[in-house]
Amino acid sequence: MVITAPAFARPAFRRSAFKRPLLARLSAAAAAFAAVVCLAPAVQAQIEAEPVAYEIDGESFEGYVARNPDLAGDLPVVVVIHDWDGLGTYERRRVEMLAEAGYAAVALDLYGTGIRPETVEERRARSGALYADRDRMRRLMTGGIAALVGEGMDEERLIAMGYCFGGAAVLELARSGAPAAGFVSFHGGLGTPEDQDYGAVTAPLLILHGSSDPVAPMDQVVDLAARLDAAQVVHSMQIYGGVEHAFTVWGGGDYDSAADLASWEAFLGFLDERL
Repeated sequence: MVITAPAFARPAFRRSAFKRPLLARLSAAAAAFAAVVCLAPAVQAQIEAEPVAYEIDGESFEGYVARNPDLAGDLPVVVVIHDWDGLGTYERRRVEMLAEAGYAAVALDLYGTGIRPETVEERRARSGALYADRDRMRRLMTGGIAALVGEGMDEERLIAMGYCFGGAAVLELARSGAPAAGFVSFHGGLGTPEDQDYGAVTAPLLILHGSSDPVAPMDQVVDLAARLDAAQVVHSMQIYGGVEHAFTVWGGGDYDSAADLASWEAFLGFLDERL
């Protein structure tokens, strides 16, 4: 699958020259997809993006991989972990945006090929099963990374990020001691299982969160900060005042354009610093 998309030199992407196109792309939830595609700078890149089938423990999964094939050398990698509804259009678009920026980007599938729960009850059941089996969650993440990060990607320069359920999964991956250059949670679950701590974390964490998030309220933010301090884990947090849970999800009831833009810029800065 080939997607015609804007090609931004990475210095422009990192600095203020990229800021106005990004604002234009994400200025409103309803126009988010169209705005990204319709930008028309002078140079165009052919972003290659496609689903990729893989297996873990005999089970089939379908991830999503995107990159700009015109960029030479092994590219730094961003691993995206989906929300509780599974790997869908939203995560695929974020992966493509990262490829447009010059990264190799891969989205993991933690549910299985074709399993994309639609109702709240189904989503709660699927995500809850993984919360209840943390060892399996870890195997699916490390196995997915091993399957999808391949030729043309620099696995030594890898950052994992996730949204909501995916944000909680990223923290699980960090606590497992998985090798990475960083871990990022967007409005994720922040609770720590009783039998776990952050002593094995290998890289800095970035937490992007709303102060009015009812799913992971501020007492969880404070508790997480205390745990990270106790384990001497390098971390930073951006808290968006009055912002609720899924503030980056275009078209969602909790969407907040200012927090979406600010968190994305913070994320890009973290990628710039770490990769």
